[in-house]
Amino acid sequence: MWVSLALLLLGVLTALAAPRLLARADWVEREPVVALWVWQCAVAAVLLSFALSMTFSASTAWQAVRGHLFAPAPRAVVDAYEFGTTGPWSAVLAVVLAAGGVWSGAMLGREIGQAGARRRRRRRELLVRSPLLPGEPPGSERLVVLEGERAHAWWLAGTTPQLVITTAALRRLKGPQLDAVLAHEQGHARARHDWLLHCSAALAAGFPGIPVFAGFREEMHRLVELAADDVASRRFGRLTIALALVELNEDRGVFGPGSAPYADLPRRVNRLLTAAPRLTAGRRLRLTAAAALVPVVPVLVAFVPALSALE
Repeated sequence: MWVSLALLLLGVLTALAAPRLLARADWVEREPVVALWVWQCAVAAVLLSFALSMTFSASTAWQAVRGHLFAPAPRAVVDAYEFGTTGPWSAVLAVVLAAGGVWSGAMLGREIGQAGARRRRRRRELLVRSPLLPGEPPGSERLVVLEGERAHAWWLAGTTPQLVITTAALRRLKGPQLDAVLAHEQGHARARHDWLLHCSAALAAGFPGIPVFAGFREEMHRLVELAADDVASRRFGRLTIALALVELNEDRGVFGPGSAPYADLPRRVNRLLTAAPRLTAGRRLRLTAAAALVPVVPVLVAFVPALSALE
């Protein structure tokens, strides 16, 4: 039982500490791709801690589960976990954690279903505004131009992703700015940022009181945009993508007072223009490796009794 409690405590501590540590880091905006990886590793460590805690709690509470899980294990390993020294709390903990897992899956399924419905609705609206020519297959064009008075461009995900851009945006974007916007949206598509957004939204909606999941959703929305900005800036320059962001959003009052819904846009433009130096390759590698070790910690905790028994 102590292994289950240790894993549960480890998951709770990680969920509380990870958002605070990442909020204090001074390299997040300089390396958004590394930050995305660190966040994913932290969330994976939390989920893995809870899953392992559920597994060992169920093994303690029910002989059938223990028999299947530890069937190939030596007797000394089974005895090391002290499965017979607990009360009914193991069953309660296992049921609560299992319910949390089922709820997480349900929230993810709901989020994916809603995203699919939104995507299908936007494709129907796109077909109304830009009907297909006779004999033209749906989704055959990667770039769709819509008549519109407001500058706007977005990537429509799916099996045949398309970049949709309005005529007002085409009039505003000059020279390589259009190519930079295209590179930005392609950066989202290649990195499958939509899946990160779906997973973070599902966890935050399912468990709104857990800081790591709330922070995960907020930071995913911000960091995926910074990462896509960097993809475009490496190809066309920081000034080009910064000017493209200004041209696309200037008429929305984003850069004036009272622009709370778009508060990240001025910061993104400032970040591109100030051009803070990236971390060294060595430090990026160390951060990536350290983050990859975080989900390994609950696995090591789970195997401590077994390793001790086999010495």
